[in-house]
Amino acid sequence: MDSVSQAVLGAAVCAACVPARHRRKALLLGAALGTLPDLDVFIDYGDAVRNMTYHRGFSHSLFVLLPFGALLWALLRWRWGAVREAPRGWLAGILLALATHPLLDSLTVYGTQLFWPLATPPVMGGSVFIIDPLYTLPLLAAVCIGLLAGEARHAGVALALGLGLSTAYLGWGLAAQQRVDAIAAASLAGTPQADAPRLVVATPFNTLLWRVVVLTPEGYLEGQYSLVADRGPVRFEAHAFERGLLTEAGDVWAVQRLLWFSQGFLRADEVEGELRLSDLRMGQHPVFFFTHAVARREAAGWAEVEPRAIPQPRVQEGQLFALWQRIWQGDPGQVASDSATLAAGADEALRAAQAAEAKGGTSPAASASK
Repeated sequence: MDSVSQAVLGAAVCAACVPARHRRKALLLGAALGTLPDLDVFIDYGDAVRNMTYHRGFSHSLFVLLPFGALLWALLRWRWGAVREAPRGWLAGILLALATHPLLDSLTVYGTQLFWPLATPPVMGGSVFIIDPLYTLPLLAAVCIGLLAGEARHAGVALALGLGLSTAYLGWGLAAQQRVDAIAAASLAGTPQADAPRLVVATPFNTLLWRVVVLTPEGYLEGQYSLVADRGPVRFEAHAFERGLLTEAGDVWAVQRLLWFSQGFLRADEVEGELRLSDLRMGQHPVFFFTHAVARREAAGWAEVEPRAIPQPRVQEGQLFALWQRIWQGDPGQVASDSATLAAGADEALRAAQAAEAKGGTSPAASASK
C-alpha cells in the first residue's frame, strides 16, 4: 500500500494500544514505524529486476520485524518513561505498527515476502489496490482527530471507528474478490481453462470493478467484471505470446526470478532481438506497469544481460474516466450481445405477425391490443 496508508495505519494501531495520556506520542511513533519497512526502496540491489523483486523482502518479513520490535521496545523501556509507565500497551502498539505494514501489503497483488528468508513465493492477495481512498480516509480522519484532541474520550472513539471501518473495507474486498472468482470459475466451467491458474485483482482505486487473468498454453485470457453493472459470465479476450521463449531462456537468472516473483503470471516478447518480460498482474493489456529487458538473442541462444526497466505509462489518457464509466456501465460486449438477442426476438415477432396477416388471420399484436 502507499506510504500515507501505512503511516496512518501504524499510527492508529499504536495509539489504540496505549493509555490516553500517551496517545499523541503513540500516533507519532506509530506513523514512523508504519513507514519504516518501505525505506528499503532506497537500497540499490544492483539492477532493475533485483530492485523490484527484493523490495518487500527482509524489511517486510515477520521473522525480522517482530524481533526488531521487541528489541526496540526493550530499548525504549530502558530510556523512555512513557514506555515504563505502560509497558504492555506499548509492546502491543510497537509490534502491531510494524506487523500490520507487511500484512496489509500482502493483500495487494505485488506480493510481500512475509516469511523471508524462506524461499517461499511472495504472498499476494489482490483484494485491494495499492492506493484506495476508501481504505485510507477513515484512518486519516481518525489520526487527525487523535492529534488534535489528545486525551479526550472522543479521540479514542475516532481511532476505534477508523480502524473498524478500514478493516471492514478490507473484509469487503476479500468477499468481493471471492464472489468474482466464483463467477469467473463458472464462466470457465467446461472449457480447457477450467482448472488453469487464475488471478482476480481489484482495479485502481476501487473494489467494485475487478480484472481477471487466466493463463493458457497459448498466452492468457483477460476480462473485467463490475459487481455493480455486470450480470452473467465474465467475457474474456484471448492474448497470445510465444511461451517457448520462457523455456528457451529458462537458464537466465532474471527469467527464473521473475517467474518466481510473479508466480507464473509473466508475458515474454522478443523485440529487436531482446527478450522482454511483462508482469501480467499489474496493468492491463497491452500496457503493464513492470516490463524488463533481461536477455539478448545470440547464435548460441539467449545471452543474459544486465536487466533494465522498460518505461511504461502508469496512466494513459482517458483511462481513469473509462475506468469510472466501466464500473457503472455493463460490459460493452455483453450489452451488445443482449441487444442483438432482443433485436432478433423483435424481428421474429414481426415476421410472425406479417405471416399471420398475410393468411387473413389476426396477428398476436392485434390480439393483445384487444
